[in-house]
Order: sequence, then structure tokens, then C-alpha cells
Amino acid sequence: MNNRIKKPSGSYSADTVLIKAVQAGDMAAFDELVLKHKDRLFNLVYWFLGDYQDANDCAQETFIKVFKSIKKFRFESAFSTWLYRVAINTCKNKIKSSAHRWKKKTVSLETSNGSKNGNPFSEIVNGSPTPVMALEKKERMMRIQKAINSLPEEQNQAVVLRDIQGLSYQDISDITGLNLGTVKSRLSRGRLALKNQLKGRI
Repeated sequence: MNNRIKKPSGSYSADTVLIKAVQAGDMAAFDELVLKHKDRLFNLVYWFLGDYQDANDCAQETFIKVFKSIKKFRFESAFSTWLYRVAINTCKNKIKSSAHRWKKKTVSLETSNGSKNGNPFSEIVNGSPTPVMALEKKERMMRIQKAINSLPEEQNQAVVLRDIQGLSYQDISDITGLNLGTVKSRLSRGRLALKNQLKGRI
């Protein structure tokens, strides 16, 4: 007889099973949580920070904070909501640090550690484009990210969470603690600012 617990198919339920396992002392379950969420988390912090190493450090720091606090998780929200909230606060601290303020917030045309680490600028090859096409696409993405990074913090968050991460308005509201009207307003202002900045440039 197979006594193994069958994990529910839904993402939220699957995370719940893993979290409860971690809370019961199963550290391998936390490794599963990391593997499941690391790519999306890296993409999120990368768009906020604009630097591969900073994003990698921030993602690791986020998971460390989550690991230290996971026994206090009360399942009042999806795990991803909590994870992103911790990540955004970690990014804020990083951006405020003197080291990051003086670092150029542009992306090198050379990718780091290959293209399998969640870097949104790494996976540009689609249909074997020519080197010129690949370079143009990288440069276009750099201009977009630079424009997003130049937005005020509240607009930057709304644009990245909605238009880059594809989260729902309700998810963004849960992550940021803002009401839906404020989320939509900030997103609208951010999109308008980006449109004006990028007009004729991409």
C-alpha cells in the first residue's frame, strides 16, 4: 500500500503542502519551494535592480529571510504573495544602500552564467536571429528597462508586477497592501510615463 501523500494539483495547495512540511522540519521541502519560485523571483528583482549580481544577491537574501520566518507563516495569503512582498522590501533596501545608488543601473550586453538563470535579457534567440538582430533586441530591452527604472518607486512597482510579471490587480494589491484603485492609478500613470519616454525610441 502506498502511504505517500498525494500533493494537490493547484499551485496554492501544492505550496501549502510544502510549507507545512518545512514547518514540520522537512528541509528538502524548502528546496522544492526555492526551485519552484526562483526563476520568477529572480526576474522580479532583476527588473527592479537592473543588475545581474545585485538581483542574484537580492533573490538569495529574500529566500534566507523567508526561510527564517516560514514557521510563522499562517496561510492567510498565497506563498508567492508573501515571497514577493519580502522581495520588494529587500529590493527597496538594496536601492537605498549607498553601494547601489552609485552603481550604473544598466545591463551589460554580455550575459552572465549563461541563459538559464532567469535573466530576462538572456533568452533572446527565437528562430536563430542574426547577430545584428540579437544586438538590436538587447539594446531595445535595455532602453525599456532603463525607462522603467527611472519611474517613481510606486509606478515602477506597479508596472513591473503587472506588465512584466503578469500578476493580477488583486495579487498586486495583496503584495503591496494598496487598494485596487490605487494600484490601477499608479499603473496608469506609469504606463503613460513610459509611453512618453519611449516614444520613437523602440
